[in-house]
Amino acid sequence: MGKTYERIDGRLRTFIEGQPLFFTATAPLSGDGTVNLSPKGLKGSFVILDEHTVAYLDFAGSNAETVAHLRENGRITLMWCAFQGPPNIVRVHGRGEPVFRDDPRFPEFLAHFPDIDPTQHGLRAVIVVTAEVIRDSCGYAVPLMTYDEDRDLHAKRFAREDDASLSAYFQKKEHIGTSLDGLPGLPLPLPPSSV
Repeated sequence: MGKTYERIDGRLRTFIEGQPLFFTATAPLSGDGTVNLSPKGLKGSFVILDEHTVAYLDFAGSNAETVAHLRENGRITLMWCAFQGPPNIVRVHGRGEPVFRDDPRFPEFLAHFPDIDPTQHGLRAVIVVTAEVIRDSCGYAVPLMTYDEDRDLHAKRFAREDDASLSAYFQKKEHIGTSLDGLPGLPLPLPPSSV
């Protein structure tokens, strides 16, 4: 049976920090808008800031649905599944905010990710999430799978970009500056990196 938690600590924190993959889910306010679900990985790109706040790095990709939805309404759910060990699923339902590269808080948040080179991966923002509801459930139907390692393809692709070329790349993509539903996405041109 599922349990609700007051904070992210102890066993719950250990479980979350031990997972190599998590998922984010967001949606626009419009009832016929596009719900978005994204996998997130890359060792060192997720941190627990305190018992109610987590953050992860938002990297270059082919769209910016999560950013657009958070800018519109802030609703987000994060989910971790145990693919190894005892079955478990943890969800953090909360409010999220994209902290962009030109935000004065950006360097402070980025300092929480010491294992990530900010010049790699086309870093766009730090997503900061404040937990409102924290729950777990059994995960009995989640398959057992083995984690081998992170892929290096994303870093290889975006490591060769500088601020200007990355901004040009984003401006060519249809759903970076504007979401699938026409919501404002990533601010373009991309603000220069402050780090």
